[in-house]
Amino acid sequence: MRFDLAQFELAAAMLPQLPPSSDAEIVFSGRSNVGKSSLINKLCNRKALARVSNTPGKTATINFYQLPGAHLVDLPGYGYAKVSQGEKRRWANLIEGYFESGRRIALVIQLIDMRHPPTADDLGMLQYLAHSDFRFIVALTKSDKLKPMQRKKRMEEIEQELSMIEGVAYVPFSSLNGEGAAEVRDWISKAVEEENRLWQPQDTQ
Repeated sequence: MRFDLAQFELAAAMLPQLPPSSDAEIVFSGRSNVGKSSLINKLCNRKALARVSNTPGKTATINFYQLPGAHLVDLPGYGYAKVSQGEKRRWANLIEGYFESGRRIALVIQLIDMRHPPTADDLGMLQYLAHSDFRFIVALTKSDKLKPMQRKKRMEEIEQELSMIEGVAYVPFSSLNGEGAAEVRDWISKAVEEENRLWQPQDTQ
């Protein structure tokens, strides 16, 4: 896949603004400030395709990026305490509505900060994905921030912390040194290829 050809398409703040789901979609999910924009930029070898903000909770829309034959879909980050309850509900309804709208979701990439235990929101999202039978992997971001012994310890802890989710692939990822980028691209390419192979357009007659 030509990740370098990715282009921003649109930002949807409400469900009626979602574009038609004509291509396979690769979804990026995670808490605020976990590094979704940085991951997308690294995958596409672009510095500013997705806007990186130092302010958690700033992304309040579902952002679509067009690739040849696929879309990258960046969901709003969840779990930021300083966002109003009303805004949290809007985000939750937007995310849930996206997942429940019958779109061509080929793969969900769930991001978790490798340095810290998953939050209750992280666990809830993973359980939702598993129970809904979405294909997903876990990208463990900011892997470069850990020393070798810290990293080994965290990987062992993560296996325990996420033991309720069976068969999930973990990919340590760093937007700084590029660790894991090739592996995530490979997961995406295979998922898009399989989705395109299995998908049949609905009969419109």
